[in-house]
Amino acid sequence: MFWWWFLWLLGAFILGIILGWLLSKLFSNTTTDKTDYSSKIRSLEAELAGCKKEKNVLAASAAATTASLAATVVPKKADDSVKDDLTKIEGIGPKIKGLLNDDGIWSFKQLSESTVEKLQKILDDAGPRYRVHNPKTWADQAKLAAQDKWDELKKWQNELKGGL
Repeated sequence: MFWWWFLWLLGAFILGIILGWLLSKLFSNTTTDKTDYSSKIRSLEAELAGCKKEKNVLAASAAATTASLAATVVPKKADDSVKDDLTKIEGIGPKIKGLLNDDGIWSFKQLSESTVEKLQKILDDAGPRYRVHNPKTWADQAKLAAQDKWDELKKWQNELKGGL
């Protein structure tokens, strides 16, 4: 009776070996797949390392560019940030105001510090329609406006004719 159990166990053992052998042959591609995935992982890791190097180079370049730009930027004076209505000056209309703005003159203070020659050059460069204007009193008017002496300015402007 004991030998029947032994035969059954031996048959099951042999059947297990055969089944294991068949399954290993059937799924033998797993080893090659594993090799393929390992090589793909290595190539992706190499690509990632290259991207990290490139990122570090670009970050250093951006930092250098930012530093050089920060060094070249000249901060504006607080007075330059004021934009006054230059048309309040006798002889300056909207178009001449635009010409002065294009040349960097935005405030009464900047206009008061400008020379007559500089103002005349701005007008001459703008063409024959603007050459007829005379900026002789503009700086003095702008000085009064910058000092908030509006009553004096109005009184003087009433005496002027076209900025003269």
